[in-house]
Amino acid sequence: MDLAVVDLSRLQFALTALYHFLFVPLTLGLSFMLVIMESIYVMTRRPIWRTITRFWGTLFGINFVLGVATGLTMEFQFGMNWSYYSHYVGDIFGAPLAIEGLMAFFMEATFVGLMFFGWDKLPRVGHLFVTFLVALGTNLSALWILAANGWMQNPVGAAFNPDTMRMEVVDFMAVIFNPVAQAKFVHTVSAGYVCAAVVVLGISAFYLLKGKHVGFAKRSMTVAAAFGLLSSLSVVVLGDESGYALTDNQKMKLAALEAMWRTEPAPAGLTAFGLPSLEDRHTHFEVKIPYVLGLISTRSIDKPVIGILELVAVAEDRIERGVVAYDALEKIKADPADMAARAQFESVRGDLGYGLLLKRYVADPRLASPEQVKQAAWDTVPNVPLMFWVFRFMAGIGFLMIGLFATAFVLCTLRKHDTRWFLRLAVLAIPLPWIAIESGWLLAEVGRQPWAVEGVLPTFLGASSLSVPQLWTTIIGFTLLYGALAVIEVGLILRAVKKGPFAEQEAREAEASTEGEPAVA
Repeated sequence: MDLAVVDLSRLQFALTALYHFLFVPLTLGLSFMLVIMESIYVMTRRPIWRTITRFWGTLFGINFVLGVATGLTMEFQFGMNWSYYSHYVGDIFGAPLAIEGLMAFFMEATFVGLMFFGWDKLPRVGHLFVTFLVALGTNLSALWILAANGWMQNPVGAAFNPDTMRMEVVDFMAVIFNPVAQAKFVHTVSAGYVCAAVVVLGISAFYLLKGKHVGFAKRSMTVAAAFGLLSSLSVVVLGDESGYALTDNQKMKLAALEAMWRTEPAPAGLTAFGLPSLEDRHTHFEVKIPYVLGLISTRSIDKPVIGILELVAVAEDRIERGVVAYDALEKIKADPADMAARAQFESVRGDLGYGLLLKRYVADPRLASPEQVKQAAWDTVPNVPLMFWVFRFMAGIGFLMIGLFATAFVLCTLRKHDTRWFLRLAVLAIPLPWIAIESGWLLAEVGRQPWAVEGVLPTFLGASSLSVPQLWTTIIGFTLLYGALAVIEVGLILRAVKKGPFAEQEAREAEASTEGEPAVA
């Protein structure tokens, strides 16, 4: 496999995923905020809450359309750019994606039309139920997609079949209830809720700064403050749960994002600041907070946290056993009735993926030199400085969000919605959740490298047999097309914000007054 093809395929998928994830969080969060706002309308029957729900529903719809378009493009890439990946693990990976399409996507696609066009055709409670089903569908989409992604991070419930030379499902319930997938789902969804709350808070603050639609803005700001505070607190709590899941399932990722080169003895401290160096494999100028890492990763103060050097040594042993598994597999391919080879393979089947890491350096892993084995073992270490700083940047924004929404909640409780310094801060904070969310996605995917599926399939083996010109053509085409669509989407949202929440009502009133005037020559 040409590594330039692999790198460009990774670049294209990264661009698609990061771009798609600009729209997903807002969709997840706004959908349930619409349920809250419409519930208030149903209970109070006050027209202002219907206006509030419809305005934010318009922004939801604009965002929803482009999110669907980019999501479909991303799924097509599994067949076009990662065909061997799809062949090797498609029986497991494809199942959650198929369920997502049949269950969640069809649900939201069906009821989103009723939500937008059923205001005057459905009873209030019926329309609220439709809005809830749209919100449920969007969040179920995230559940099944993250179940698939969580399996890539922690491939449980599946095993390699030496007769078909593919990974196959052995326990689908284990795939669904994968602890990594569960932690990723709740953490990702709560981050989406924060994103939507910041958008509602920021646009409401913009209206208050301009002195426009004050009643609308104050009510929207109050909902965003309460919803955002609960969501931002849950992000931190559920992020802690994600850290605990890493300890059991992705030790290398945990060690990399902490730049922990050597095993940290109990009680393990969290590195608040440091300068990781790849050259001397040491983190300089460390500032540690005692006990915190032990509490997060092991739920204790008496257990160590394994470091990178020790994990590389473990990887080296697993690569050597993987070579044995590869040798046994070749014997099975030559003679399927060779029971001795099958017994040998069964004893080391879990290390086959580590043996495949050597294919980066040699066509037949059995011919690899000791130096190549060591080099392949170090390939299991992701980009430590990137992981270290991106994690701290993401966590810092998370704590800023708690402060922002706590302040908003206090001001709304005291009915001081027009505190101008805070309103300016709320507008400036609008981009922050997206930065944190994209940072979290980078952590999840870069931290998994060099694996497409952790411990099972190296990334460089999963790519399609494409050419470099073909990849550059599709990358440039995707960037231009979806860049233009992004400009259009932002323009539509800004136009809707500029027109304001009462634009439709004002247009109807103007039309009615025009119809009532006598015709003049």
